[in-house]
Amino acid sequence: MKKYFLASLLFSFSLFVFVVSTHAQDLSNPAPCSASSGNCLTNPLGSVSTPQALIGKIINAVLGVVGSLALLMFVYGGLTWMTSSGSQEKVKKGRDIIVWSAIGLAIIFASYGLVRILLNSVQ
Repeated sequence: MKKYFLASLLFSFSLFVFVVSTHAQDLSNPAPCSASSGNCLTNPLGSVSTPQALIGKIINAVLGVVGSLALLMFVYGGLTWMTSSGSQEKVKKGRDIIVWSAIGLAIIFASYGLVRILLNSVQ
């Protein structure tokens, strides 16, 4: 089970890097804006103009997804604990899931704060 999870995580990450790098290459040579035709390309990233800002947006998005996964793990751990029917093994499993989710959430908050401090000092 862990092998499949790690393989799918690695595949998703490599696909994400490929899509971002391909998209960045497409933006390097934008089509000229002709005022007569009214066809102008706008930056799809909004106000992002530096690589640091782009990396900051990507990291914020990833941390948001990871935070959502931590919430789902809290719910899963709680359901495991509640449906244990008195089985000590299931109670321990549910408690461990909740404890490790809390530790993971603390790490997520700490990394978010560290990233914000670093990006604000770079920009």
